[in-house]
Amino acid sequence: MLKPVRVPEIPEAEQTPLVGGLVGIIEEQAKQLRQQEELIGQLKDEIAVLKGERKRPRFKASGMEEKAGQDEEESEAGDKKRAGSEKRSKTQLLEIHEERVIAPEAIPAGSRFKGYEDYVVQGLIIRAHNTRYRLERWQTPAGDTLLGKLPEAVRGQHFSPGLQGYILYQYYHAHVTRPLLLEQLREWGVDISAGQIERILNEGKERFHQEKAMILRVGLEVSEYLTVDDTGARHRGQNGYTTQLGTEHFAWFESTPTKDRINFLSLLQGGAPSYVINAQVLQYLQEQKLPKGPWEQLKNSTTRVFEGAEQWQAHLRALNFTTKRPIRIATEGALLGALRQRGIPETLALISDDAGQFDVLTHGLGFVHAERLIHQLIPLNEQHREDQQAIRAQVWDFYADLKKYKQAPSAEKKAELDRRFDEIFTTKTRFETLNQVLKRLHRNKAELLLVLERSEVPLHTNDSERDIRDYVKKRKVSGGTRSDLGRRCRDTFASLKKTCRKLGVSFWEFLLDRVSAMNRIPPLPSLIRERAAAH
Repeated sequence: MLKPVRVPEIPEAEQTPLVGGLVGIIEEQAKQLRQQEELIGQLKDEIAVLKGERKRPRFKASGMEEKAGQDEEESEAGDKKRAGSEKRSKTQLLEIHEERVIAPEAIPAGSRFKGYEDYVVQGLIIRAHNTRYRLERWQTPAGDTLLGKLPEAVRGQHFSPGLQGYILYQYYHAHVTRPLLLEQLREWGVDISAGQIERILNEGKERFHQEKAMILRVGLEVSEYLTVDDTGARHRGQNGYTTQLGTEHFAWFESTPTKDRINFLSLLQGGAPSYVINAQVLQYLQEQKLPKGPWEQLKNSTTRVFEGAEQWQAHLRALNFTTKRPIRIATEGALLGALRQRGIPETLALISDDAGQFDVLTHGLGFVHAERLIHQLIPLNEQHREDQQAIRAQVWDFYADLKKYKQAPSAEKKAELDRRFDEIFTTKTRFETLNQVLKRLHRNKAELLLVLERSEVPLHTNDSERDIRDYVKKRKVSGGTRSDLGRRCRDTFASLKKTCRKLGVSFWEFLLDRVSAMNRIPPLPSLIRERAAAH
C-alpha cells in the first residue's frame, strides 16, 4: 500500500505563484494515486471472488496516531492529563491467600522500622489433591452398627466436585478434546481413565437436563420475541442440524436429524410434542389449502388431543391419510394447536434469516440479512458497481433510521419509513440481478418492517449467530457426536453456558455449585424471569 503523500507546510513568505502551482500538482497526483490504488484493490477482490477465493481482509485504522497527536496537544496546552496517567491499583481488590515478610539482608544498628512496601504476585496452584475419608464405625449396645456419612457432594464419586467441574468446564466451555484432557490430568498426577472422563462428561446429568428444559419453558413464557438460527451438526457420521432459540436473557439449543417446520414446531414444545385439533387449527389448514376431504375428516374427529407422535400418526392412518402433503400440513397445524394450548400466543415474534421452517406464528426478518443479499452480488461492470453501492448506502441509511425509530417510535416516523422502504426496494437499476433481489425483498416488506408495528423486536439475528458459533468451532475441533447421550449433553451444557453468560453468571461457579450440590446460585429459569421482569 502506498504511503499517503503529505505536502509540507510552506511559509507564507515563500508562497509564490510558482510554489502554489507545484503544490497543487503534487496534491492532484497524490489524489490520483489513491484512487488508482483503491480501483486496483477492488479489481483484485472481484478476481478473487470469481476464482472462488476469499477477498483481502479489510483492517480499519486504529486511530492511535490521531489519538497520540491529540494527547500531545493536550499535554502541551496543560489543560488535561495524558490518557492513562491516573491509574488505580490493579491488585487492591485481590484476595490475598498468603503473605511473606522479607527483611533486608543486613540492617545496620540503630535503623528504624518504617513499615512495608507491598508487592503482589498472582498465581495459580495446579496439583493433585487427594482426600481419604475415614468413616468411623461404631457398634451400639443393642448390636446395631453406626457409620459416619460422606459429604453429599462426593457420595458415589471418587473425584471431587472441583475436579468434575474442571473437566466439564474444559470440555464444554474451552473445547478441549477428551484425549488432551486425559493427557493433561495424568501429567498433573490425577489417576483417571478415558472411561471415567466419559462418565463425568455424560452420565448422571439429569439435573442439568431438567434445568435446560425449564430455560425454554420460562423463556417462552416471559418473551415477546425469539431470534432463531440453525447450523450443521454431525451425529454418528450423518449430517444433522442444531437449532438455536433465544433472547438477550437466554439461549437454548437442540440437535436433530432434520430442520423442517414440523421439527421446529416440535422443538418449541421442548422436543416432546403433543398434537391438538381446534378451530384455529382448522382455519390454518384451510389457509394452507388442505384438500376438502382430509379437512372434513379432521373436523369430524372425535379425538382432539394426541400425546406423542405415535398416537398422532396412528390417527392419521385411521383417517386414510396416505400422501405426504396432507400429512405434513395436518401435522404442522396440530403442532401449532398444541403450542396455543400450552399458552404460547400467536403474537410471539420469531426473527429469522428467512429460512422457511421458521415462518410460523408472527414471523419477522432480520433487516441486516437484506443488505447481505445485495452485498453478495458480483457486479459485472462499473455501472453495476455504482448502482449496487448506491442501493447499499440507502439501505444502511434506512437501517440507521430504523434503529432511531426503535428508541422513539411515532406515527409520523412510521409513515415516513414505510414510504422510504417502497422507494428503495422498487428502484429500477441498470443491474438486473439487483432488481430481482430488490423485488424479492419488497415482497417481504411486512416481515422486514415488523419493528414499525412492534418496536421491541430486534432488527437482526446477530445474537443467535454469535450463540451458535460455538457449534461451528466444536464441529471443526471434534467433528461430531457419536452417542445420543453425548449429543444431549452437548446441547444441554451449551444452553446452560450461553444462558449463564447472558445473565452475568460465571459458568465456572455455576458448574461448581451444581456439581457440589451447594445450590447457592438460583435456578437459571428464576433468574431469567427476574431479568425479564426488570427489563
